[in-house]
Amino acid sequence: MGDDSEWMKLPVDQKCEHKLWKARLSGYEEALKIFQKVKDEKSPEWSKFLGLIKKFVTDSNAVVQLKGLEAALVYVENAHVAGKTTGEVVSGVVSKVFNQPKAKAKELGIEICLMYIEIEKGEAVQEELLKGLDNKNPKIIVACIETLRKALSEFGSKIILLKPIIKVLPKLFESREKAVRDEAKLIAVEIYRWIRDALRPPLQNINSVQLKELEEEWVKLPTGAPKPSRFLRSQQELEAKLEQQQSAGGDAEGGGDDGDEVPQIDAYELLEAVEILSKLPKDFYDKIEAKKWQERKEALEAVEVLVKNPKLEAGDYADLVKALKKVVGKDTNVMLVALAAKCLTGLAVGLRKKFGQYAGHVVPTILEKFKEKKPQVVQALQEAIDAIFLTTTLQNISEDILAVMDNKNPTIKQQTSLFIARSFRHCTASTLPKSLLKPFCAALLKHINDSAPEVRDAAFEALGTALKVVGEKAVNPFLADVDKLKLDKIKECSEKVELIHGKKAGLAADKKEVKPVPGRTAASGAAGDKDTKDVSAPKPGPLKKAPATKPGGPPKKGKPAAQGGTGSTGTKNKKGLETKEIVEPELSIEVCEEKASAVLPAPCIQLLDSSNWKERLACMEEFQKAVELMDRTEMPCQALVRMLAKKPGWKETNFQVMQMKLHIVALIAQKGNFSKTSAQIVLDGLVDKIGDVKCGNNAKEALTAIAEACMLPWTAEQVMSMAFSQKNPKNQSETLNWLSNAIKEFGFSGLNVKAFISNVKTALAATNPAVRTSAITLLGVMYLYVGPSLRMFFEDEKPALLSQIDAEFEKMQGQNPPAPTRGISKHSTSGTDEGEDGDEPDDGGNDVVDLLPRTEISDKITSELVSKIGDKNWKIRKEGLDEVAGIINEAKFIQPNIGELPTALKGRLNDSNKILVQQTLNILQQLAVAMGPNIKQHVKNLGIPIITVLGDSKNNVRAAALATVNAWAEQTGMKEWLEGEDLSEELKKENPFLRQELLGWLAEKLPTLRSTPTDLILCVPHLYSCLEDRNGDVRKKAQDALPFFMMHLGYEKMAKATGKLKPTSKDQVLAMLEKAKANMPAKPAAPAKATSKPVGGSAPAKFQPTSAPVEDSVSGTIEPKPDPKKAKALGVSSKAKTAQGKKVPSKTTLKDDEDKSGPIFILVPNGKEQRMRDEKSLKVLKWNFTTPRDEYIEQLKTQMSSCVAKWLQDEMFHSDFQHHNKALAVMVDHLESEKEGVIGCLDLILKWLTLRFFDTNTSVLMKALEYLKLLFTLLSEEEYHLTENEASSFIPYLILKVGEPKDVIRKDVRAILNRMCLVYPASKMFPFIMEGTKSKNSKQRAECLEELGCLVESYGMNVCQPTPGKALKEIAIHIGDRDNAVRNAALNTIVTVYNVHGDQVFKLIGTLSEKDMSMLEERIKRSAKRPSAAPIKQVEEKPQRTQSMSSNANMLRKGPAEDMSSKLNQARSMSGHPEAAQMVRREFQLDLDEIENDNGTVRCEMPELVQHKLDDIFEPVLIPEPKIRAVSPHFDDMHSNTASTINFIISQVASGDINTSIQALTQLFQIESLAREASTGVLKDLMHGLITLMLDSRIEDLEEGQQVIRSVNLLVVKVLEKSDQTNILSALLVLLQDSLLATASSPKFSELVMKCLWRMVRLLPDTINSINLDRILLDIHIFMKVFPKEKLKQCKSEFPIRTLKTLLHTLCKLKGPKILDHLTMIDNKNESELEAHLCRMMKHSMDQTGSKSDKETEKGASRIDEKSSKAKVNDFLAEIFKKIGSKENTKEGLAELYEYKKKYSDADIEPFLKNSSQFFQSYVERGLRVIEMEREGKGRIPTSTGISPQMEVTCVPPPTSTVSSIGNTNGEEVGPSVYLERLKILRQRCGLDNTKQDDRPPLTSLLSKPAVPPVASSTDMLHSKLSQLRESREQHQHSDLDSNQTHPSGTMTTSSSSTANIDDLKKRLERIKSSRK
Repeated sequence: MGDDSEWMKLPVDQKCEHKLWKARLSGYEEALKIFQKVKDEKSPEWSKFLGLIKKFVTDSNAVVQLKGLEAALVYVENAHVAGKTTGEVVSGVVSKVFNQPKAKAKELGIEICLMYIEIEKGEAVQEELLKGLDNKNPKIIVACIETLRKALSEFGSKIILLKPIIKVLPKLFESREKAVRDEAKLIAVEIYRWIRDALRPPLQNINSVQLKELEEEWVKLPTGAPKPSRFLRSQQELEAKLEQQQSAGGDAEGGGDDGDEVPQIDAYELLEAVEILSKLPKDFYDKIEAKKWQERKEALEAVEVLVKNPKLEAGDYADLVKALKKVVGKDTNVMLVALAAKCLTGLAVGLRKKFGQYAGHVVPTILEKFKEKKPQVVQALQEAIDAIFLTTTLQNISEDILAVMDNKNPTIKQQTSLFIARSFRHCTASTLPKSLLKPFCAALLKHINDSAPEVRDAAFEALGTALKVVGEKAVNPFLADVDKLKLDKIKECSEKVELIHGKKAGLAADKKEVKPVPGRTAASGAAGDKDTKDVSAPKPGPLKKAPATKPGGPPKKGKPAAQGGTGSTGTKNKKGLETKEIVEPELSIEVCEEKASAVLPAPCIQLLDSSNWKERLACMEEFQKAVELMDRTEMPCQALVRMLAKKPGWKETNFQVMQMKLHIVALIAQKGNFSKTSAQIVLDGLVDKIGDVKCGNNAKEALTAIAEACMLPWTAEQVMSMAFSQKNPKNQSETLNWLSNAIKEFGFSGLNVKAFISNVKTALAATNPAVRTSAITLLGVMYLYVGPSLRMFFEDEKPALLSQIDAEFEKMQGQNPPAPTRGISKHSTSGTDEGEDGDEPDDGGNDVVDLLPRTEISDKITSELVSKIGDKNWKIRKEGLDEVAGIINEAKFIQPNIGELPTALKGRLNDSNKILVQQTLNILQQLAVAMGPNIKQHVKNLGIPIITVLGDSKNNVRAAALATVNAWAEQTGMKEWLEGEDLSEELKKENPFLRQELLGWLAEKLPTLRSTPTDLILCVPHLYSCLEDRNGDVRKKAQDALPFFMMHLGYEKMAKATGKLKPTSKDQVLAMLEKAKANMPAKPAAPAKATSKPVGGSAPAKFQPTSAPVEDSVSGTIEPKPDPKKAKALGVSSKAKTAQGKKVPSKTTLKDDEDKSGPIFILVPNGKEQRMRDEKSLKVLKWNFTTPRDEYIEQLKTQMSSCVAKWLQDEMFHSDFQHHNKALAVMVDHLESEKEGVIGCLDLILKWLTLRFFDTNTSVLMKALEYLKLLFTLLSEEEYHLTENEASSFIPYLILKVGEPKDVIRKDVRAILNRMCLVYPASKMFPFIMEGTKSKNSKQRAECLEELGCLVESYGMNVCQPTPGKALKEIAIHIGDRDNAVRNAALNTIVTVYNVHGDQVFKLIGTLSEKDMSMLEERIKRSAKRPSAAPIKQVEEKPQRTQSMSSNANMLRKGPAEDMSSKLNQARSMSGHPEAAQMVRREFQLDLDEIENDNGTVRCEMPELVQHKLDDIFEPVLIPEPKIRAVSPHFDDMHSNTASTINFIISQVASGDINTSIQALTQLFQIESLAREASTGVLKDLMHGLITLMLDSRIEDLEEGQQVIRSVNLLVVKVLEKSDQTNILSALLVLLQDSLLATASSPKFSELVMKCLWRMVRLLPDTINSINLDRILLDIHIFMKVFPKEKLKQCKSEFPIRTLKTLLHTLCKLKGPKILDHLTMIDNKNESELEAHLCRMMKHSMDQTGSKSDKETEKGASRIDEKSSKAKVNDFLAEIFKKIGSKENTKEGLAELYEYKKKYSDADIEPFLKNSSQFFQSYVERGLRVIEMEREGKGRIPTSTGISPQMEVTCVPPPTSTVSSIGNTNGEEVGPSVYLERLKILRQRCGLDNTKQDDRPPLTSLLSKPAVPPVASSTDMLHSKLSQLRESREQHQHSDLDSNQTHPSGTMTTSSSSTANIDDLKKRLERIKSSRK
């Protein structure tokens, strides 16, 4: 018993694990009691037992196990954590409980399983149970089946997935165990109860006896729909509701509810797909073409057997379908036609949606084959077309059906109508929108008047079905002109129709139209979305065309649609009123007179043709009175107008009478039921008078009235044809003017663009200018409605005309077409309510596109062309593609039928030749534009293959594919793409490129959609696998897309879809889903969805409930509004507040108190850098817009979410401006306390402020500017420098505000611009402000010009970018401005420049008009400021700016206080920024002597400014100046002589702008004497740079990329021709050698270098005498030494060896034997084969026989042996030198080399150094020396990057001393290059050089140089400049300068070449040196 007492004391959970069964039993009992007591499902008690529950159920002791099961059941029922145990517990139950003999255990086990299902773990339970079916123990199998059966019976087929169960059923029926078979039978009966006949196909192959037994059981089942008896926890409320209803005796809704459940399982889903393509007979395609019909029949029968499989595997069925289509269309044997039709039926049934892509090809053929009379053929064809219809949408095949409707054959017409009727039955109100209904109804209406009764009946049936599906309201407008009898017939048919979708379809549709709320509740389900969507627009297709077309304020594109829409609503109704008369017969003149006399006074009729005009006038007055008093119904319009046309009719000579006449016509048209017949009588006369000076206006009024009565499209067409059939130009031009006006008044709907275009073309060709002008005006009006596509019709006009047309279009751009004022009012008989309005725009939008004349090109797509496109030879394929492109180009707009082209192009999308793939993509893009929305039908067969191309490994191919997909989607909308499994199949492919591109595309498109097809859910599993993809980019894109998927599918569906994932993956994905769910408000997905519905004018409050918080919906509406910030105009913020606005603030206020305490800006390490990288790589939108669009705001919101406090972000993006003010107040408060945070988020803060600049609220603007002033003050105190990105996304918008009408705002903006110069170089500000002078706002222009003046005044001419000349020319343009203030500002600015720079200004400005010049001269006289005084004045006048300069000077003195600032300083001094200039003026005035007449004054300042600090810092500050920016910062010097001009050009080379650089280089190399100065090193770097630039793939992405490459190409040719030939040849040889050595170098690089060499070889005959051959041969020798022949032969390409041979051969040919005298510079000739090679060549040329000598080969062999011994050492050294040559590892390489030399002191590194340039050698030697000194502790050189200012000062002297000692040990005077090299090394040590690398503009150094340190080029450049200076100073001797070149700095920065200057400099340097000592 002692033992017992031991375990008694243990806590419960330990008892449960005890090894004694009694202890466990006791533990389980106690646990059971605890479980029953704990009421709180979240109690911590539950978690204690989490790991033990599996042990409860798997206990080895049967008695104990029973108790454990009881406890486990209670646990699962009550614990919230129980779900976590599902897998392990259920698998325990299956393996350890179901095999127990005790029935009680089994019952409990089943109960536990069902309880897990109840707590939402159905999928996991089912998975374990299905695994149990594979167990060997039949008891377990039986129990598992029984559990599944009970689960199904209790929970229903919605919870228990039937597909996996049905899959295993046949196997269970084959079991040897009777118990298993019986249980299988029971579950089969249970499944049948839920899904009825859908179960038959999967079970058709089981034993016939069993099947019979099943059939018997199935018959006994009750017929009612089953209902679940048990519910999930989440559904338990539903259960309660159900019970209530049943107790109330109302089961109706329950029934309705479950009605949904029954069809939920589709037999098709339960089947396994069968692959049949491989099973086709091998000779099928031959047999199907055979001549004997028996053989063809065999082939078809083989297919028929295969397609009987109910579900087919997806594959490429194109060829099979093509073959079957051919049989249906062309075979003469009707039996085979029927057989082929059956095969197509089988394919369509087996493939379902996957067959959709072939539907378009087959439908026309089948419809046309309906001409067959034989019933069995007709039946087979009917079955086929019905099956095919189900695989596609009516939309996709509508074109084909409509095309056949006009066929002459009545059987075809009948069968097509019947097919339409059957198709309509499958539609719902949403899938049959008006845009689709309209053309069908029009076609069917023709058929109801057909002569053949069967055609009429079929048409009635189709119309009746349509009526039933969409309700009367939708169809009535189309049936307006149908007489009562026929209308009744249609209604009668409609009552008989049984719809496929059952359930009161018609009624539902009606209800929907009236009140759009019901569908709203099911927002998460797609069905709900569809319903809601219906209200505003029928289908997402055309939505892409006109995003968010809404009655309120649609965007540019949407407007025409809306107008067209409202217009057509009216016109449709009108049609209803008019149609009776439209067919009015023409009456004879007698009848007319009779009718007229009945309504007109007798004298009136008699006097009509009186010869006295006064009598005629009186008669007209009577006539008019009579007409005015007549009633509409009684007015005989035709009779009256006939009377008016009676002699003299329209030939009336008296204008008064004529005016009255025309007025009466207008009256009759307005007041009567005016028919086209009547119109026909008068139009001719009206057109004749339209050009009349006196009567023209009346004629136009009459025409307008007729247009209103008979519809504008008809009238316009008549009028136009009449006007252009006569010769009178006045009439023509006035007709065109009338039409322009009429279009504006009536809107554009229904107009026949084709007819107009031909007339307009005639008018454009007219000789009379008035006609041409009117035509162009009409085009302008049409452009408003049709858009840019209109221009395509006029591309072949003469350039002069085209430019006029373009100018007219330009005027219209951005304008919205006016709302139609006519054509509606009269007839809008309350028929248009909101639903109508919403639908119409779509119509209109489509109409405009449909109106464009489309060409049929299918006849041009011949079989030859198709076979060309598929040819084996790529050139022929290319020809074929070119032809296709030509055909499409020529046709402009095409019809959707393009024959075999889709299959041909599809084949080319996976062409092995990428160029052809790109060409195909371009053609497809063209095709999308040409075909317009009709391209929809090709999405499946051509669109999806384009998506496959997104997986291409080549970047440019992917980009082209993406552009193509976007072009398609723009035409088709997204619905077509998302329907079916195609997209999910693409995502399934594990291609990282495809995945990231596709997900990126979806993430971009999904937010813009209102609803998506349900098939989107199919992509989710693949989306989840992308979330865990190996590729980081794919993962990122998948995460980005997640919220958008969720927005359409809802969190629940997405979470449910994780059920299939592995547990680990599932947890990760669920976490991401949670995160995405949280992100959904930040990304206003729902509003994006909502705003594409009319939020605007129509009914803001109504749509609000779906659109999440108010602020989101406002920002969502930004897209369509032209002025986005006027959100209030939308009425949302005001009205909608009631719905949701109140809720939002209340929510936030709860959280506010606890949240607001923390920092408002969160520092994200490297966050800003990452954002800039993203923007650079175009991962995010560049911040560049005219008005901020929705996506920019969204993007900013997303970027801010990680680094701005949530509550602040809510304030910042609130729709109400007061919240913005609050946000700004908070930001001001936190400015000082959170400096780092502010700087870390600066880019985002500035971007947000730019959004505020677009606000109309002044208080926000003032607050924002206040904050900016404080912000920039803070930034300058912190010595921060704006990055390019921050500047470019902020300054342009700030400058917009400088033109504000309010003075106080302008003042603030100017103050901010002023302060900005402290944190951003003035020279970079300059171009932004310059851009501002181009504004349309004159205030802005004036202010910007003034600001430019201030900049020049404060910072000198150097701020003028790109060059002072260009800048001043731009400014001078404004002297002629029409605004006085602008003129004054321009003049003042130029006067400012004049004050600083004197008459130089006139040179720079160039030529001005006389008037402008005189104004300028006058102003200059008046200003009367003397230039000499200017600089001092500046300092006094601008204290603020001057102070800024000193602070910057300090900045430099402090040295790199932080990485950023030092980087920026270098950037600054580099590009000649004002700060640098100013500093030179303040501290180093003396050594530059830049302002001649000012020397004295400056010198006085000297002592006070320089003092001791200069000495410390002198070297580090001064040296960068020449190195980086070898140009004088002072402008007048620059232009005083040649040397300085060169300096200026060289400074331009260093520009950050590629174009400026290239231009400057071209200038340099234009002048031969200059070009020859470039040394080998410079040329090598330059060529390296230029070639790398040409190969840089990023250039292609630039807008003018091609242009840049062309310029570089030209420049290279210039360099080759103009440089010193020796230097350039030498440089190219070295470059070739380096590029072949460098592993990283691309083969293309070497290839281009060789091309340059070939060009040089071509130039050799002319230049041979000017070349230093000794040097060239030395270079070739070195090359051959590094690359002996054997090594060269191993190269991938044979070009290097051929290039070398060609060069040597040419040299030999030109010089003959003398060539051997030029080997003087080579020390050891045996080191390479050069000499031998030359001798051999000479010998060969002497005796022309020269076979290869054996001697040479022997020599080669011996040398190889000798080499191999050294190979290892050489490889090691080569590795080291490669490191030294690379930028990143140079230090490491030097250190290794030092170690190596120490270890092997006798090692010879000479050969390696010899190959390299002189600079590289000296660099290596010096590097080794520095390392040596470091190691021996002579000087410490700090290597940290962020040196504090003090450290910098202390650490400079040691290097200085080492430097001087190095100089002295060499025992010679040291040249500037050495100093520069030394500085380079020092800078590297301090980490400066590397940081600066990104910012350094010179071209050469922007490009990576493997071997030579970047410094070489700049030094050489300086050398060449110095030598030019020397030439320009004759009196100075060459040697003199050389000997005195002690310190580089002075010599290099100076740009004045006066002798005094240099002497001065020398003295100054001597002084400095002596003071140093």
